[in-house]
Order: sequence, then structure tokens, then C-alpha cells
Amino acid sequence: MENLDTSWIGLIMTYLALLGLIFFRYVLVSGIFYLIFYVLKFDEFKGKKISSRLRKPNQSKKEIYWSFLSSIVFAIGGTFMIFAWQSGHTKIYNELDAFGYWFLPVSALIVLFAHETYYYWLHRWMHIPSVYPYIHKTHHDSIVTSPWTSFSFHPIESVFQTIFVPAMIFIVPMHFSVVLILLILMTISATINHLDIEIYPKNFNRNIIGRWLIGATHHSLHHSEFVTNYGLYFTFWDLWMDTESEKYDEKFDELTA
Repeated sequence: MENLDTSWIGLIMTYLALLGLIFFRYVLVSGIFYLIFYVLKFDEFKGKKISSRLRKPNQSKKEIYWSFLSSIVFAIGGTFMIFAWQSGHTKIYNELDAFGYWFLPVSALIVLFAHETYYYWLHRWMHIPSVYPYIHKTHHDSIVTSPWTSFSFHPIESVFQTIFVPAMIFIVPMHFSVVLILLILMTISATINHLDIEIYPKNFNRNIIGRWLIGATHHSLHHSEFVTNYGLYFTFWDLWMDTESEKYDEKFDELTA
């Protein structure tokens, strides 16, 4: 990677470029899912709409507004990551075989497990009554979610969301491509989980892979029940801490029957 301009002008230009890229990524991914599942409405997904309630008036506009504010915060974290990497202070590396090819997926799994753990307990903390109104209520204003809900956070919550990956690049060695793949996976996962349409097939919630993955049904129950299903990507913390909704399997089976 070529040396970055470390002046204030270089910093601002990098930040603005990242802000545009992050918000464009949100609009692109959410827009694609919205087009496929809410505009084109393919027959195989009819009857798989999770919530029977109507969305609030102008809810999508509000979600896009909050998502833009989230992008402003995320871009700060991204700018910090780039300059920290460029200055040689992180554990990001460029040679694919520096730690062996086997370590590429292992490093991704380590970060995903750590992120799941961090977010599960952060999420439970954000639901404490004295904390919830100031940080997490903005996200839960979307009782009925949509692809546009995926980045819809209060700026304070966005800060908590942002700090994890920049912290990991100082702890876990990762090839820069793994970092990029993880960021893309985070966006796609958040969009699927807020889709409010179940896209996974029948019995996926019971097979060896699907049992551990969170999807739209799982997360939709969190938005309607508030005190269950706190996970981000995986179900294991909810299972270990007995916070998975008792309605999950029944609801999933009903939607995919």
C-alpha cells in the first residue's frame, strides 16, 4: 500500500472517501435486498413475511437518516484503522502465507467468536432499563424491521459498534483481505437479520450449521419480545445463557412449512 498523506487534508480526504464508501455499501446492500424481497417479491418467499404488523409511517426514511449518522461514526473508525495500519502499529499483514494459509479462516473465526461475545453482552447491557432509552431505543423504534434497519443506530450505539474491529487489528493477526471479507459479512448478516422475511429453507434451524446461525426469524423475535435473542451472528450465547426465545423453532417451522 502506498504511503498515505498524513496531513490534516489527507486525513479529511480519507475520512470523506470512507464515509461515502460505507454509506454507499449500506445503500447498495440494503437496496438489493429490498429490491429482491420487497419489490420483485419472488413466489418462493411469499408467505415468509415474519411480522404481521405494519411499519410506522416514514420508518424507512428515519432508518436511512440514522444509518447515515452511523456511517459518519463508522468512517471515523475506518480512518483510524487505515492510518494505524499504514503506520505499522497493527497486526494486519500483506503476505497471504505469512502465518500459513490455514490461518486465514482461523483468524476470521477468532474475530467472529470474539465479536459475538462482545456484542451479546453489550446488547444485554443496552437493554438495562436505565441505559436503553439513551442508546438502544433508536434501533428498537423499528419494531417491524426491514433491510434499511441494518445500520439504524443511535450515534452512541454506533460508537460501541465501531470500536470492536479497530481493537481486533491490534490483537489478532489478519491478512488485509480477511478484514475486508469480515466487514462485508457484517453488512450482509445485519441486512439478512433485519429483513423480516425468512430466506433460509425448511429445517435449517435444526441442521448442523443452521442451528448456530442467526437469521431473520431469530432476530425479528428480538425486536418484538425485547428480552430474548440477543446474538449477532450465532445462537450459542443465547443457548448457553438461556435467552433464546421459546417461540423460535415454532415460528421458523411455521414460516418455512
